[in-house]
Amino acid sequence: MKCKPPVLLLLAALSFSSSAWAEVKPNPLFTDGAVLEQGIDVPVWGTAKDGEKVTVTFDGQNASTVAKDGKWMVRLNPHKAGGPFTLTIAGENTVTVNNVLVGEVWVCSGQSNMAFSFSGTDTAATETPKADYPKLRMFTVSRKTALEPMAEAVGSWAECTPASVAGFSAVGYFFGRDIHKATGLPVGMIHTSWGGTPAQAWTSLTGLEKEPELSGYVTAIKALAAAYPEAKARYPKAMEDYNAKLKQWNEECGNAYNEALKAWTVENKKAAAEGKPEIPKPQPATPKPNPPAPPEGGPKNPTVLYNAMVAPLLPYAIKGAIWYQGESNAGNSKEYQTLFPRMIADWREKWGQGEFPFLFVQIAPYNGQPPEIREAQLLTLKKVPNTGMAVTTDVGNATDIHPKQKEPVGVRLALAARALAYGEKIECSGPIFEGLKIEGAQALVSFKHIGGGLVARGGELKGFTIAGADKKFVPAKAEIKAGTVVVSSPDVAAPVAVRYGWANVPEVNLFNKEGLPASPFRTDVE
Repeated sequence: MKCKPPVLLLLAALSFSSSAWAEVKPNPLFTDGAVLEQGIDVPVWGTAKDGEKVTVTFDGQNASTVAKDGKWMVRLNPHKAGGPFTLTIAGENTVTVNNVLVGEVWVCSGQSNMAFSFSGTDTAATETPKADYPKLRMFTVSRKTALEPMAEAVGSWAECTPASVAGFSAVGYFFGRDIHKATGLPVGMIHTSWGGTPAQAWTSLTGLEKEPELSGYVTAIKALAAAYPEAKARYPKAMEDYNAKLKQWNEECGNAYNEALKAWTVENKKAAAEGKPEIPKPQPATPKPNPPAPPEGGPKNPTVLYNAMVAPLLPYAIKGAIWYQGESNAGNSKEYQTLFPRMIADWREKWGQGEFPFLFVQIAPYNGQPPEIREAQLLTLKKVPNTGMAVTTDVGNATDIHPKQKEPVGVRLALAARALAYGEKIECSGPIFEGLKIEGAQALVSFKHIGGGLVARGGELKGFTIAGADKKFVPAKAEIKAGTVVVSSPDVAAPVAVRYGWANVPEVNLFNKEGLPASPFRTDVE
C-alpha cells in the first residue's frame, strides 16, 4: 500500500474537520428518555455549522432555523401530555431522540440534603422495590464550576427503576413520585446540587449585581476572574506538589488509616446490631493534604455553580423548582433574608417563564443550625410570590446534619406543588404564624394553614416562650382555643412578644390535623 502524499493527508484532515464541525447536535438535555414540559412553548437547541439549516420534527410539528455562531434554537408549540414520541433534529446529518415523554418537568437543587441519595434513606429497604415508574425520568447534572456561563451540562436521562433510583436525589425522587401519582402525568426531575455550597454560588453575576447588599460577592468573583490567567499557569505545578504530598501521606499514614477505617466500619455495624453505643471514628495520625483550588475557584465561590450547573439548563421548559439548602449560609442568616429571595428572582429572570413555582425546605433541627436561618426561609415564603415551604421540625437529627428521613420532605414539597402548581384544594402546609394580639396578660397567636384545626401532638403544647418589654423570654403555657394559640406566663404580666421553636434543636409539637408541623417563628422579628 502506497503512502498518501502529505498534501492529500492535509486535505483529508481538513475535510474530516469540516464534516465534524458541520454535525448537528442537540443539547444533552434532548437525549433518549427526555421529558418535555406540557402546555407551553418548548425551546429545543444545540450546535451546528454557521449557516446550516436545522429542522426539528416532533409529533407532526416542524420548526426550522439557521445556525448562527455555531448555535441554533427553535421553539415547539405547546403539546399535550403523553408519549412516547420521537424527536428528530435534521441538518446535514440527522439525530433521532427516542422515547420522549411530555408531562411535568421540575428542577431539584441545593446542597447536600438535596444531593442525599435515595439509597441512604431510612425507608430505602422498603421503598426500593416499589420504585418502578417508567414515566418518571431522572437527569443528574455532573458537578462542575465555571467563571462564565456554560452552554452544556453533562448528564443523561434514566427511567426510574429500583436500580437507577439508588444514587438519585432522595428528596427529588419522593417529590417526583408523588407528583406522578397525583397527576397521572409523566414527570422529569432534573437534579443539580452540590454538598456544602452557599446560595451565592447558585446565583448569577448579574443577579448578585442587582442587590447592593451582595456587592461583596460581586467584588470577590471579579477578583477571582482577574486572577484566573495567573492561577491557571500555576495550577499544574500546584497539582504536581499535591500529588507528591498525597503519595507520601499514603505511604506514611493513609494506607494504615484506611485499614483502620475498614475495621471501624465492621466493628461499628456489629456494635449497632448488638445495641451498643457508636464507636468513635478513628482519625489519621496526620491530616490528609488538601488539593489546590482549581483556577476557576471551588464550589463555594459566588456564581460558579450557577454558571456550570444552572445556566446550561436554560431555557429548558419547566414547571418549577424545588430547593433544599441554607446550611452553608446559616452563619450569615440575616444576609440570607436578602440573598435567598434574590437567587429565586434571578432564576426566574433567567428562565424567562415568569414567576414559576419555587418550593423549598426549611432547615431541619441540628445542633449547628441556628433558628435565624429558618426565620430567613420563613420570611422568604412570606415575601416572595408563588413559593412554598416544607417544614421539617419533626424529621431532623440533633447530631446529624443529614437526617435520613427524606420521604416526608419530598411528600411535603409535593403537597405544596399540588396546591400551588396544580390547583388542588388541599392543605399544603403546616401552621404559619399570621398575627399577634395582646389581651391583658395573654398573647393570642393566629395562624394561616390551620387546615382542619390546630393540634398538640403527644400532650400539652411545648416550644413557646413569652416576653415583656424587657425582652427576657421565659417558658410559657400555651393552649389551643378556637383556632388560635393562647400564650401566657405568671412571670410576664404585660407580654409584647412570643416565640415558638426558637432554638437550634427545637422541642415543638404544634401541628394541624393534616399532620403537618408548624414553622418556628418569633413575633419580634429584627
